[in-house]
Amino acid sequence: MDIRIEQECPQCGAQITLTESDRLLSCPYCGVKSFMQSAGAFRYVIPPSSRIDVSAPPLYAPYLRFKGNVFLVNEAGITYKVMDTTRQGYELTGLPPSLGVRPQAMHLKRLLPTTSGRYLRLTTKARVILEKAVRLLPRRETHTMREKVEPEKDMIYIGSRMETISNADRDHFLHRAFIGETVSFVYLPLELTDTDILDGVTGTRLLPLEKAAGVPLRGAPFNPRWQVGFMPTLCPRCGWSLDGEGDCLVMTCSNCDTAWALGQRDLKQIAWQMVAGDRGTALYLGFWKISAHIPALDIYSFADFIQRTNQPMVAKPQWHERVMSYWIPAFKLRPKIFLRTGRQTTLGQWRLKPEDGHVVPNLYPVTLPASEAKQSVKVILAASTASRKKIFPFLPEVRLQDVTATLVFLPFVDKGHDWYQPHTGTAMSKNVLRFGRSL
Repeated sequence: MDIRIEQECPQCGAQITLTESDRLLSCPYCGVKSFMQSAGAFRYVIPPSSRIDVSAPPLYAPYLRFKGNVFLVNEAGITYKVMDTTRQGYELTGLPPSLGVRPQAMHLKRLLPTTSGRYLRLTTKARVILEKAVRLLPRRETHTMREKVEPEKDMIYIGSRMETISNADRDHFLHRAFIGETVSFVYLPLELTDTDILDGVTGTRLLPLEKAAGVPLRGAPFNPRWQVGFMPTLCPRCGWSLDGEGDCLVMTCSNCDTAWALGQRDLKQIAWQMVAGDRGTALYLGFWKISAHIPALDIYSFADFIQRTNQPMVAKPQWHERVMSYWIPAFKLRPKIFLRTGRQTTLGQWRLKPEDGHVVPNLYPVTLPASEAKQSVKVILAASTASRKKIFPFLPEVRLQDVTATLVFLPFVDKGHDWYQPHTGTAMSKNVLRFGRSL
């Protein structure tokens, strides 16, 4: 479930309600569109109760919020789960271990330099939240005795930080991936009285002040690195107004037919194409075409992929010249549908003929960045194979080489309750696609 954030328009000051997945602020009052940027994860505060003494600004305790899809691959198969959790980020006895449904039930405010109060420093790393999320996954087990493959370390990007998952944490899983994750910080206001520490929202007594003896409770002021910046959504090439929705990560220019992805500091032009539709085309859905070599599996061409994954088809001669590409949905989906859609499109890629396209009104928003599409390649590879023993044991050794990423929009037709892609036979429920906007 998405959380709701109150945000002021940087142009006119109007109060706008956004969701945590929104990166594009579109003001309904002055019409200005701006991309929101941050040096790290976004930070929000739960508004304190109005009864708190304004002469004693609240102290804020940090909580780490993680929402996204977790995929695990072991010898028995692929397990996955949609995780949505908010965990205590400051070690203090008496603090709630989780914020429960409060982030979803209340309207949060973005953390600003003008927010009155001080902030406790984070003592629990993002890696710990991820490990807890993984432990909640149901685990597939196999009774087949095979040689244990020692997995390598994973480097997981959380906001602007890189976390390491060690071999000991892997529990002999062959691969682990976090796809489409949103990591943010939510601050809970605390009220310090002469005798107690109170919940700054409900006024509930959390613990006697004497039990926090020796724990630093002074807090730190607002860090300028937390400040959210705003970037105008004008095409860097021609100056035209870019098109996109609130949660999109790629915007298009209908004037010069270019596509731009939100980078750390500016907009980056990306390569994009389309597969031609016809009169029946009602929607274009984006896919990241990740072309890469995998020396560990000797997969260089589409024919190599068909043979190594033991597909029930004969490779055509021309497939030996076709560089292998993995087609990853450029929009968020439930894990099961994400795997199925990526597998079907990857296997049916030989029927697709992308070409340079023109911006049209019915382009579906891109909500999954190319960086996460590249992280999805191993999972799609595992989901595509018809013979686990030929692929799974080698996943820890898989490294992508000569990687290129191109955004390709595929035409879909309206089949009542479903969207259907006629070239590859890929179909998905409209409700599933709609639900993906809140993942």
